[in-house]
Amino acid sequence: MHAKQGATLYRSAWQTAILLITVLWLTGCGVNNIPTYDEQVKAAWSQVENQYQRRADLVPNLVETVKGFARQERETLTAVVEARAKATSIQVDESILNDPQRLQQFQQAQGELSSALSRLMAVSERYPELKSNQNFLALQSQLEGTENRIAVARRDFITAVERYNTEIRTFPGRIWHSLLYSEMELRETFEATSPDAEQAPQVEF
Repeated sequence: MHAKQGATLYRSAWQTAILLITVLWLTGCGVNNIPTYDEQVKAAWSQVENQYQRRADLVPNLVETVKGFARQERETLTAVVEARAKATSIQVDESILNDPQRLQQFQQAQGELSSALSRLMAVSERYPELKSNQNFLALQSQLEGTENRIAVARRDFITAVERYNTEIRTFPGRIWHSLLYSEMELRETFEATSPDAEQAPQVEF
């Protein structure tokens, strides 16, 4: 009886040890890399979203300030307002990461807003009083800082997507993907749509 109990305990201990070794081996072989990298992509996207929203929030005050000194620049001001409306009309939750067409539309809309803001800043060169206005200078500084943060957030997002996609495409991640994570698809990323697509609006005077 004691011998049988001892054998059972011995076998149970071995099974536990094998299970533990297997878990450690799987962990060491990167079985969790794909979901981990996917979460990093989502976190990086949240930063992109936050920074673009920060910029959108600056636009109304910027337009009103410029309007106070350059009301005759109606076409440029209207273009900025319309570009902002288009950019903010696109729903940008995590689901956009699974929809290449929506992501491209979002990128295009943000690029149009960048172009409109660049034209608005160029207009201000013709109005010395506007260029020296304290409210405008503060908004200019905030916009410049936000554009820099957008560039950093986009870069981090692109890096995260590249890491995730590479893991799926290469060994041993390719094996884990086929066995455990086949429902997780490759992610789309940002692409330059024009030679100056990555350039922030020029706001230095």
